[in-house]
Amino acid sequence: MVLLHVVDLDPELAALAPLGGFFLLRVAGEPPGPLPTLAQTYENQLSDVYGNPLTFRVRKVNRTLRAPETRIGASVAQQGLAARLWSAALGCAALYGGIPDLDPRLLRWDPDGSAPDDLWLTEVRALPGDAGTLTRTVLHGHLEPLSAALRASHPVAPGLLRGNAASALAGAARQLEQWARTHGRPEAAARARALTAELLAHPLLADTGARTRTPAGTAFRRRSCCLYYRVPGGGVCGDCCFTRPPRSSPRAPSG
Repeated sequence: MVLLHVVDLDPELAALAPLGGFFLLRVAGEPPGPLPTLAQTYENQLSDVYGNPLTFRVRKVNRTLRAPETRIGASVAQQGLAARLWSAALGCAALYGGIPDLDPRLLRWDPDGSAPDDLWLTEVRALPGDAGTLTRTVLHGHLEPLSAALRASHPVAPGLLRGNAASALAGAARQLEQWARTHGRPEAAARARALTAELLAHPLLADTGARTRTPAGTAFRRRSCCLYYRVPGGGVCGDCCFTRPPRSSPRAPSG
């Protein structure tokens, strides 16, 4: 049996702050008001303030984007939360060598917040920073129940959501790798690349896109579309399966 070393994490996760808002986890002070945990969100438990927190968030995203379809808001909301979770976990793994326990019961979330999503971690408990732990913590612990909760109420394809999850991971890795190279942390960049390669090889993510090495870092091209091109003034994302917004297709590929 292989024993994994659990490193110490500073109680404020201060190493994440220089990486930007997608990586930041709030660990000090109390959240503003009675915010739901992500566990309650995935279970579609009703809140006195937000009703169904996930439905509240999807509607907020739809209003903000002036999106013509509910599934667009569901897709964008899911990808935003996936980006936050992958960024925090991957950032800690690359910089600390370990990650905080991101159990959905320990994370409070503001469905009415702006992007990137506000997350409060109520207790910092260290876990190993290997790919298996990240898979259990983020992919199985969050993104699978999040997708199930969204699909229970919104007409969004599972392949699209898996593509969003992979895209969010690749985006977090790209930003982390660029930061690490700029700030003289080659070991952190190498760790992020290696972990991302293992994570994207997981059966739930393996067929979502392709990674290539470029002089600027690691690029990712997904095989599905997040639907952002369907909002007024929207275009295709940098890793989209489309090179330009489709004109006549009524529905984008879901992977």
